[in-house]
Amino acid sequence: MRKIVAGLFISLDGVVEAPETWHFPYLNEEMEQAVAAQMQAADVLLLGRRTYDVFAAHWPHQDASADPLAETMNATPKYVVSTTLTDPTWKNTTVLRDPRADLPRLKELPGKDIGMSGSPALVSWLLREGLLDELNLLVHPIVLGAGRRLFEEGIGQIPLTLTKSATFSTGVLNLTYTRA
Repeated sequence: MRKIVAGLFISLDGVVEAPETWHFPYLNEEMEQAVAAQMQAADVLLLGRRTYDVFAAHWPHQDASADPLAETMNATPKYVVSTTLTDPTWKNTTVLRDPRADLPRLKELPGKDIGMSGSPALVSWLLREGLLDELNLLVHPIVLGAGRRLFEEGIGQIPLTLTKSATFSTGVLNLTYTRA
């Protein structure tokens, strides 16, 4: 069975919002390899509506010869959890309106992992609903003091097990969790 695997950049104080404004000073070959390994382990991408909108506004307009990730992002099948998206414009996109029913069926299909990048509201919901199989956090050694956090109040207790960890030379922690 396929796994739903989420990967997020996160600050020490739990902020996941706008990592493009704070994570680049910590980006190095170790982090690039970790992100690439997660992407290579997946053959579909699962997104929340807001992350889909950001990605769909960016990736289709990138030159694949200048940015090899553009070809991967555009060619990869994408599933968007949304009740409001009616006509997705980004190629290879399917809208999931009933994730409680659709995601278990998607996990049963043959293939690699179902990868997630960003989509913190969806990650929290999946974790709360017992649908998220693995959570990969790249914890950056920075306190932002403000911004959207991965886990908002009211999520409740969800025991996790640390299954893998590494410390990069920049001080970034690469942590992998599964449900306990």
